[in-house]
This record gives sequence, C-alpha cells and structure tokens, in this order.
Amino acid sequence: MILLYLLIGFLASTLGALPLGASNIAVINTTIKQDVNQAFKIAIAAGVAELILSYYALHCNTIVRTFIDNNMWIQVMLVFILLAVGSFLLFKKQSPKQTKKKRLLKSKYATGFALGLLNPPVLIYWILAIGFINKNDFMLSLQSSILVLFLFFFGVYLGKVFVLYLYSKFSITLKNRVQNINKHVNRLTGILLVVIALFQATKLYAF
Repeated sequence: MILLYLLIGFLASTLGALPLGASNIAVINTTIKQDVNQAFKIAIAAGVAELILSYYALHCNTIVRTFIDNNMWIQVMLVFILLAVGSFLLFKKQSPKQTKKKRLLKSKYATGFALGLLNPPVLIYWILAIGFINKNDFMLSLQSSILVLFLFFFGVYLGKVFVLYLYSKFSITLKNRVQNINKHVNRLTGILLVVIALFQATKLYAF
C-alpha cells in the first residue's frame, strides 16, 4: 500500500511535465544541436528543481497559492520573459561558430535547474496536484513518515526525468528524419516559447 505513494508521485510528475515547457524545449534543442548526453544533464537538474517545487508546494500549499494569485506580476513577468527570449531566438541571425563556442561554455546542469525552478506555473500545478491528492484519501504532508515522503519525492523525480528522456528520444527521431534541422532549431524554439507565452497571457486574461 505504501508503494502507492511512489506511483502517485511518478504519475503526478509525469502529467505535469508532459505539456511543452521551457525544460522540454531545452532538452529538444540540446538533443538536436548536440547529443543525448548533454540533454540528459538538463533532465537530471530539472528533476532536482521539480523536487524543490513539489516540496515547497507541500510545505506551504495554501500560502503559496494565495501569494501567486494576489501577485499577478509574477505570472505577467513570466509571460514577458518567454516573449523576449522567444522573439530573440526567432529573429536573431545565426553565427554557427560563435554559437557553438558559447554553448560549450554553458553548464547544462545550471540550465536545467534554472529552467525547472523559475517556473511559477509548475509551482501552481504542484499546489493543485497535492490538494487533489489529499482530497482522495491519500494524506500527504511534511508530517507523513519519512518512507512515504521519500517514495513520493523519488516518484516525482523519476516522472520528470522520464518525460524529458522521452522528449529527447523524440528529438533523435526528428533529427534523423529531417535534413539540415539545425538551421531551423532556434526559429522553432522561438516560436514555441512565444506560443507558450501567449497561452499563459490568455489564461491570465481569461481567469
């Protein structure tokens, strides 16, 4: 029975990670431009960030949700950041040699961690997910046993890394089927980020 918390953590994390987000795009981009090993570094670090967000949501479920709802600037700022980065990638001119040098200097672990952690929608998702879990006879709090918490958070980590791994495998298939895909990656990434930003802006306006 206690192993159900491992499954719950895994399923909740998988559902939250499936929608296309910044971490997913980074994994796709890195797999296509570099290789699976570099993309997996992003996935590992993004999994750690997911742990922190889920822990924080569990620690102060109601407080965090109220704070984000009452401070709309956090979500508005996220929309502008996504629009800015997406527009930059969409319209910038490629300089392959310089781009490659700069890319090699960047830490994929830091990239994955930052993209995973600085993500208010994911935090909101975990607040809602934990609330849903607790409404369905699975009492989960920081007062739960160490084993329950370990299994739940281990499931969360596995779910995030698993989904990003699937995105990476999909990217390999895409890379093998589409010729000269590297030329289009930045533009595609920019379009996806702009779409996500517009989606977030629509949600803010609608609700």
